[in-house]
Amino acid sequence: MKRNTIFVTALVLLAILFTGGAYLYRSQQAEAAVRLAAKNRESLVRFHSPSLGRIDAPVHIVEFFDPACETCAAFFPLVKQIMAANRDDIRLTVRYAPFHQGSDEVVKALEASRKQGRYWQAFEALVASQPAWVQHHQARPDLVWPYLARAGLDTARLQTDMQSPEIARAVAQDVADAQSLDVRKTPEFFVNGRPLPSFGIEQLRTLVDEELAAARKAKAG
Repeated sequence: MKRNTIFVTALVLLAILFTGGAYLYRSQQAEAAVRLAAKNRESLVRFHSPSLGRIDAPVHIVEFFDPACETCAAFFPLVKQIMAANRDDIRLTVRYAPFHQGSDEVVKALEASRKQGRYWQAFEALVASQPAWVQHHQARPDLVWPYLARAGLDTARLQTDMQSPEIARAVAQDVADAQSLDVRKTPEFFVNGRPLPSFGIEQLRTLVDEELAAARKAKAG
């Protein structure tokens, strides 16, 4: 009986140590992400980065996005909800982290849609149709054209424009900035330069609420 008690006690202590160690590790990782974001703040947004919302909005969400990422597609409607609930107070900027095979070509097509003034229409069309052109976690750029055409884009022009050196440079800059910020997965969010303490939509909501509250306090004071 005594041995059983000792064994159980040892298991409980090990569980506590493991939990404490895991929490400490997560805390250290979160602190390191905050320091890295502060050090590389200029890497968060570039002049070419597409944005949605008022330029002077007090809360700025930067999202590193992969069009072939299933979680990115799932999060986008939730991000839109957060923005709709705080109209005029939130600005969203999209950066690219094309981790999935084939995503880089889809990103170029998305960037080229800006030349036709239909970036967000193209963005939403790609997100909505993602299951049709992503197969086995790989993007199939050849399958995106019908969905972009339905979004009102001239796909022949799009295929020409996406080959421009200007777009290649913009995408390369996003990839370099993602590396400097240690972005390893998508979606990755920064709110007014602050990374999420851990991944999740509630964590994003909390960080946005904190920044909104700080902005309102500063305005009132």
